[in-house]
Amino acid sequence: MISRLTPSAGKLLVSEPFLNDPNFTRSVVLLTEHSELGSLGFVINQPSQLLLGELIEDIGGPDFPVCYGGPVATDTIHFIHRCPEKIADGEEIAKGIFWGGNFESFKALMSQGSLTKADVKIFVGYSGWEGEQLKAEMEDNTWIVSDQYDADMIFSADEEQLWREVIIHLGPKYAHISNFPRNPNLN
Repeated sequence: MISRLTPSAGKLLVSEPFLNDPNFTRSVVLLTEHSELGSLGFVINQPSQLLLGELIEDIGGPDFPVCYGGPVATDTIHFIHRCPEKIADGEEIAKGIFWGGNFESFKALMSQGSLTKADVKIFVGYSGWEGEQLKAEMEDNTWIVSDQYDADMIFSADEEQLWREVIIHLGPKYAHISNFPRNPNLN
């Protein structure tokens, strides 16, 4: 499964179907930074058991789910969104998808219930690779790089199906692996 695309901000890293790392099993990572110094992104399809109100005291508003962004700095909160008209200062990392922004505005909008799951995705922790680490994993066929997605897929509430959907969007060359069982020994 060699991907011909190279990683960059705004692209997805899709784990190969039998990756045994529990942090990245059947995961889809949205890259927000990529350079020779390293890469940073968020696993967008691993919901946690946490709610935002458990992480930010007195946030108010409706209970809002938090995703597990990755194994690095799990004591930090990050968010992506697609509402720059509400949350200023976010960095556009892909068409219509923004990373971060004014945190005070974000908190105020959350407490007012003005943001929905279709607008924003919140993460605890992130996924990071130093220097050549991601390149080495790419050479080991751990990841497929994709730019075949839209914002609706990123903000989908069906995290369970997202990995499969992204694989199918890669085209016929990859679509067959979307049906591989999680554990081939059970086949």
